[in-house]
Amino acid sequence: MAKEWILNSAMNRFQLNFKRNVGPTSESIRKCAPKTLDEWEQYYFNNVRSKQHIEELGRKLFVKITEVIQAEVEEITEEDCINYMLQMVINRTFDGYVTEIKTIYGQLHAILQGDYPDIKIEPAPDEWDRLYNVDFYIPVDNKSIGLQIKPVSDGIQLSQIYKEREIQKHTHEKFYNEFGGKVFYVFSIKENGKKRIANEEVIEEIRQEIARLKNAGI
Repeated sequence: MAKEWILNSAMNRFQLNFKRNVGPTSESIRKCAPKTLDEWEQYYFNNVRSKQHIEELGRKLFVKITEVIQAEVEEITEEDCINYMLQMVINRTFDGYVTEIKTIYGQLHAILQGDYPDIKIEPAPDEWDRLYNVDFYIPVDNKSIGLQIKPVSDGIQLSQIYKEREIQKHTHEKFYNEFGGKVFYVFSIKENGKKRIANEEVIEEIRQEIARLKNAGI
């Protein structure tokens, strides 16, 4: 497993598996439509790249790993590793948090505070993510509203999320029973490099839930 990871990482880093090196493999195998591995191998070596060419790429990969990467590894010190871990845990976590505040979390927070200046959106404790499937929560008096932020992209479609929503239904019901507030899905979508709330109707639903919990506490 470790050997495969090294080979794969180096191959990708030095782009030895790019189209300019190995040819249009996906397009070629569809064109070939092979029934066996041998059939595909013969077609590839005859029509895409020669076996000698691929073997030469393998030799290049060996040089990159044993010369370039090995030399880089030898330059790494214990202090480099300590500093890297500190950067990952402290600096990058903070940077991610600031970015998060400026995106969906921040947008929703700013909108809700327009109506409820005392409202705060808090990150959910780690155990809440496991137990209730919530990312954030809104304390309202002695109760809480749960929020789950879901990115919507080509890889993660709304249909998939709604299916997941049905699976998580019982955990959200458990949250409601224990904390008194509903759990809302906030779908995020990226447009022109910026994130925005995709299901804007959820904002009014959250407002109504805040009002309900505040009135219940009167």
